[in-house]
Amino acid sequence: TMQSSGHRYRDVEHHPLLADNDSYDSSSSSSEADMADRVWFIRDGCGMVCAIMTWLLVVYADFVVTFVMLLPSKDFWYSVINGVLFNCLAVLALSSHLRTMLTDPGAVPKGNATKEYMDNLQLKPGEVIYKCPKCCSIKPERAHHCSICKRCIRKMDHHCPWVNNCVGEKNQRFFVLFTMYIALISAHALVLCGFQFFSCVRGQWTECSDFSPPVTVILMIFLCLEGFLFLTFTAVMFGTQIHSICNDETEIERLKSEKPTWERRLRWEGMKSVFGGQPSLLWINPFAGFRIRRLLLRGKKGGPEFSV
Repeated sequence: TMQSSGHRYRDVEHHPLLADNDSYDSSSSSSEADMADRVWFIRDGCGMVCAIMTWLLVVYADFVVTFVMLLPSKDFWYSVINGVLFNCLAVLALSSHLRTMLTDPGAVPKGNATKEYMDNLQLKPGEVIYKCPKCCSIKPERAHHCSICKRCIRKMDHHCPWVNNCVGEKNQRFFVLFTMYIALISAHALVLCGFQFFSCVRGQWTECSDFSPPVTVILMIFLCLEGFLFLTFTAVMFGTQIHSICNDETEIERLKSEKPTWERRLRWEGMKSVFGGQPSLLWINPFAGFRIRRLLLRGKKGGPEFSV
């Protein structure tokens, strides 16, 4: 413990007392001043491979559904309706994935544990604040350090390699939408596979697909396995996230059995806090809040930079 400016300053990892609304004064660090204009991206090899695999698996599912099942179908409206629905869900799922991966999850500025910054906090004599020894930042309440992102993340729930990012205060909504849409397209693919198998068997595999029967069977079996695994995983994750939001408790806090030092929100208030405002279609829209103009301005400032 060190005495500094009338308050105590501790190098500890957990149980911070600094409130969430105490933000870092970016004018004290030129490297953090332009944080809002940087593109957030974690340069982690495993995460990037998992993210690419996620996209490839969705593209594979879309290929099988479109070219193996729907286009050869003689029922025009069956093909159109299911094709539009599946592709719309796929676009929403991949858009949610991008927003989760490229959104700052709530990173605490690095190296803000300076004497000047602590003086600006105007802490009361004897008040304790906590410093993360790994990234040299003052930890807000409910923040945890991620060894992969190498940052402290506000309300960090967990680090997900499938989205190559932490799930935290600012991108949890997009992660929930990602799990929901992946679960929906997985269920839709399984239903279509069931109808396709029934149609092919009833028609003795004649004209049920533009591919040969063995190839058709192999493609659909792989899709069924993929759909079942993704449906199980994302449905469980979706339920876990909704439960955490309603209880105002992150997965890390639950696993560590941390006693809440904050006033927990009511279930509905927690949902409105994460998804923003009153219930509306914007809750399930991953494009909400996206500004193309801002991206163009970033390009004019010298191109995107990695913030981590």
